Amino acid sequence: MLRPPPQLTVSQWAEQHRILGSRASAEPGPWRTARTPYLREVMNALSAVHPARRVVFMKGAQVGATESGNCWLGYILHHVPAPVLAVQPTVELAKRFSRQRIDPLLEETPALKDRVAPARARDSGNTLLSKEFPGGILVLTGANSAVGLRSMTARFLFLDEIDAYPGDVEGEGDPIALAEARARTFGWRRKAFLVSTPTIAGRSRIEREYQASDQRRYFVPCPHCQEMQWLHFERLRWEKGDPRSVRYHCESCDAGIEEHHKTAMLAGGEWRATAQAEDPHTVGFHISALYSPVGWLSWEQIARDWEAAQGKAEDLKTFKNTVLGETWQEQGEAPDWERLLERREDFRMGIVPSGALVLTAGVDVQEDRLECDIWGWAEGFSSWLVDHVVIPGSPRERAPWTALATLLARDWPRECSGTMRLAKICVDTGGRDTAAVYGHLRHLRDPRIAPTKGVDGWNRAQPVQGPTPVDALVDGRKLRHGLKLWTVSVSPWKADLYRRLWLGRGDAEAFPPGWVHLPQGIEAEWVKQLVAEHLRTAKDRRGFARQEWAKLRERNEALDCAVLARAALWLLGADRYGERFWTQLREQMANAPLQASDIPAGGKIASPPVAAEPLRPRGWLTSRGGWLR
Repeated sequence: MLRPPPQLTVSQWAEQHRILGSRASAEPGPWRTARTPYLREVMNALSAVHPARRVVFMKGAQVGATESGNCWLGYILHHVPAPVLAVQPTVELAKRFSRQRIDPLLEETPALKDRVAPARARDSGNTLLSKEFPGGILVLTGANSAVGLRSMTARFLFLDEIDAYPGDVEGEGDPIALAEARARTFGWRRKAFLVSTPTIAGRSRIEREYQASDQRRYFVPCPHCQEMQWLHFERLRWEKGDPRSVRYHCESCDAGIEEHHKTAMLAGGEWRATAQAEDPHTVGFHISALYSPVGWLSWEQIARDWEAAQGKAEDLKTFKNTVLGETWQEQGEAPDWERLLERREDFRMGIVPSGALVLTAGVDVQEDRLECDIWGWAEGFSSWLVDHVVIPGSPRERAPWTALATLLARDWPRECSGTMRLAKICVDTGGRDTAAVYGHLRHLRDPRIAPTKGVDGWNRAQPVQGPTPVDALVDGRKLRHGLKLWTVSVSPWKADLYRRLWLGRGDAEAFPPGWVHLPQGIEAEWVKQLVAEHLRTAKDRRGFARQEWAKLRERNEALDCAVLARAALWLLGADRYGERFWTQLREQMANAPLQASDIPAGGKIASPPVAAEPLRPRGWLTSRGGWLR
């Protein structure tokens, strides 16, 4: 304990001791830094002899970033024993990381086998989330656990996939700040490794941390002119429809570089800082999957993925995040309401179009009325505005809620045949009369109603969370835990709606997936309310950029109702079960279009059974007399 840290870097330790097993690697055997030369400097910055205190790594997929962090953990256990805190986005992911990464690291690396006692040994200190070793302890936790983040003091922090961390962990603040507070007492000896694939511009944590660093890029030599450059996706070129013709073109000589040149290019590369760091003890690295070694992710496959993603905003977003290691810029500008008004379609309000498979609704509570919009949905989250209903009356009174109950019992005729009822309805409980709204919603006792509270968070684990028991005021008496409340992150749903509103058809006859269909009878005022906000960039208290929604006009009830109707669809399970959800509904519609059906108890559509179950027959959405007729 009294001897100074050994003069050994993490990359040297890995080459001497690290063994990769088949459970954790596609290339089992001794660790070879020469396979991924760009990781050498990243790992060396994590060494005890390096002056850096914070190492930031923004990266694409298939570049070996997590394994470099595992090498660092092995280095600490073997050579620099100290308390270590490893944080994954959730506790469940921390458990998976322990089983799939940490256990193989300990079992397959001979130098570490004797450092941690077997899990079955008595008083071994080796559990799923805690590994004791001479001179230190490795604790694994999730960023969604405030207790786990403040339960110990740690000299070393391994913060993995930080863009998936929640924005506020259990009301105690930012999880990164909570974790780094655990290391302050170690002063200049502390070190934190922040790793992640980036997500959305303006709210990506790893982008924010990288921009505050010296922003290093990996420069490689051109095999033709030897000019040093870092790889841009724009220089990767191929014949349209023929990804096999892909070549990377040098910035200097414009000569085509083939895939087999990559090995020599990586070996001759070097990291260069491209900015001045705000903190001299912070170093930042950025690398894309273009640098992935030969045999991992090829340029040809990257070209195929790019072509396959064209016209699909979600796939383009995934490509930019995971392949290029760059943030995605949301379309936060509000579409022109005049353009939306002009593209109204020839279907009547109050009639369910033939393409809609399920109805949801959002209710916005105002001081003198309830605004309710009913939306129909189909595959790809294509949507139709079926009806717009305004229920007059103060939300403190019983009358508007009685009218809402009547609306829930109403049948909407389908364009082809039969009728449909609402499957789920989300009611915003915010405002001045929250307690009264709670009481009236409890009095309705309809399992299809989901009381909600909107928040602006972007980084929550789920866009809809809950339910959380809250007190309700029933007939003037406070009822403890009388209502279950759902929390809706409105920001991602607004961004999703704007993305769908910006979709274009071009010369195509069919509507693209996700198209928002508006009826001819909807008024201009409603369309203005649908695009009443825009996404703007602001500064938080620490001076970092963040994105927030701001009003362009005072009234935005249509936007709020659309967000709530989309949240209701999420509660039904459309996002969770994907294609199975829509297939089940379409089969029902084809098999029994005129028979009544009902949503299962509790107002949630469950997953279709994998095998036949006596308690859940094939027609699990049919024959109960309710929302689909």
